[in-house]
Amino acid sequence: MSDPTKTFTDMFKSLGEQLKVPSFDMNKIMEQQQKNIDAMTRSWQAIGAGAQEVAKKQREIFDAAVKDITDLAKEYQPGGAPHEAVAKHADFAKKAMEAAIANTRDIAELTKKSAGEALSIVHDRMKESFDEIRASVEKK
Repeated sequence: MSDPTKTFTDMFKSLGEQLKVPSFDMNKIMEQQQKNIDAMTRSWQAIGAGAQEVAKKQREIFDAAVKDITDLAKEYQPGGAPHEAVAKHADFAKKAMEAAIANTRDIAELTKKSAGEALSIVHDRMKESFDEIRASVEKK
């Protein structure tokens, strides 16, 4: 069987020698993993910045909605002509719908931008990693 005094690392190394597995440059592997972690960190930062922009935009939307409702309430005059009240409500509804569509588009664009930045960072690192692997294989 096996020698009980051998460590797991020694057994693994011995197996690698028997199978003629090429040795690994651990410093190079650690360097590559550090680059991967760095890329993921930058990707998460891009997503976080995008989330902050979306939250800021949502706050702007909320503030604008409160202002519009407050202005509508100030303009409200009970006992006025019904057709004027209906026209004001229709105008308010039209403006609210246009604002909702524009705000939805703005939030979608912010989300798309931050997701695109994050994906680009990961994509670039993957490409770089494949190039590193290719270069290390071609050397041998």
